[in-house]
Amino acid sequence: MRAIWKGAIAFGLVNVPVKVYSATEDHDISLHQVHNADGGRIRYQRRCEVCSEIVDYSDIEKAYEDDGRTVILTKEELKSIPAENSHEIEVVQFVPSEQLDPIMFEKSYYLEPDSKSPKAYMLLRRALEDTERVAVVQFALRDKTRLGALRIRDDVLMLQALLWADEVRDASFPALDTSIRISAQEREMSAALVESMASDFEPAQFTDDYQAQLRQLIEAKLEKGDALDTEETFGAEAEGGKGEVIDLMEALKRSLDKKRGGGPAAQDTSEDESSEDEPSGPAKRSGRSSSRSSTAKKDAEDSDAEAAKSGTARTRSKTAGAAKTSAASKASTAAKTSAASKTGTASAASTASKTGAGSKTGAASKTSTAAKSTAKTARKGA
Repeated sequence: MRAIWKGAIAFGLVNVPVKVYSATEDHDISLHQVHNADGGRIRYQRRCEVCSEIVDYSDIEKAYEDDGRTVILTKEELKSIPAENSHEIEVVQFVPSEQLDPIMFEKSYYLEPDSKSPKAYMLLRRALEDTERVAVVQFALRDKTRLGALRIRDDVLMLQALLWADEVRDASFPALDTSIRISAQEREMSAALVESMASDFEPAQFTDDYQAQLRQLIEAKLEKGDALDTEETFGAEAEGGKGEVIDLMEALKRSLDKKRGGGPAAQDTSEDESSEDEPSGPAKRSGRSSSRSSTAKKDAEDSDAEAAKSGTARTRSKTAGAAKTSAASKASTAAKTSAASKTGTASAASTASKTGAGSKTGAASKTSTAAKSTAKTARKGA
């Protein structure tokens, strides 16, 4: 890295010399403009609208226009501004880090100790660590007085340039003033979706898809020239969204199903993937279709044969079963008839026995009565 500026941090009566380095860089692929007819580079010229002459950069000054009046400010006049000549990073206060709104963050710079002894640098860093605060500073860099925050990143002091308060716009959207009712179920579903996507932030796992695809396009163009086929390079263009989702609950449910790997969304995805895996060539489709048709016919014939055999076997089985059932029925009927006959005979015998016993009892009773009557008659005669 190359230092872009040198200065000193004014920390009370302590002076900390530092070198300033840009902490970030742009990874975008650099493209330039050309004429589409012949590929010639497009050049911009600084041309004066009064005399139509091309003006060198050294002959250009800055100006301000107000109500038709133009005030030209020379380089020397601009350099005479006191803040421009300052190389001091002045600490004005120490504040809690949570009081800094990220919307104010601008560009970041690393600060390297620029002295033989880095003790003062270490002392300031330790003070920020012990107090858990951020130093608010003011400094001048590249024709502008800036507000900044001095903080620590990986044991290095970092100068975070901040926007001024009047550079941050207020957000005023009438739609947000509308009274909208959010149900408890919607809040629960949204909280569940947030929980399903919760993770620790790791910047390295994210990539700039546009720059990667731009690099892919450049390499394909270098290889194939004007014969480049973008569909072959990137594949078929994906379909766009299907418009605004009206049913918020349904959208939340689908999102949860998709994250959990189940539900209609996952099934649709699997079906789409399986359909994408099918070959696109008509010849291959025809060959596979005829092969599948032939196989299907053979399977159908085998199935018919098996069905016929099965039908015959079932018919024989039913006939045998019917015969067995008829024989069993006849045997059961005969047995029941014999049992009924025996029962009737036994019943008749029992009835006769009882009748005979009754007759004998009656005769004996009559004989006893006659004997008693004869005895009484004899007693009277005597």
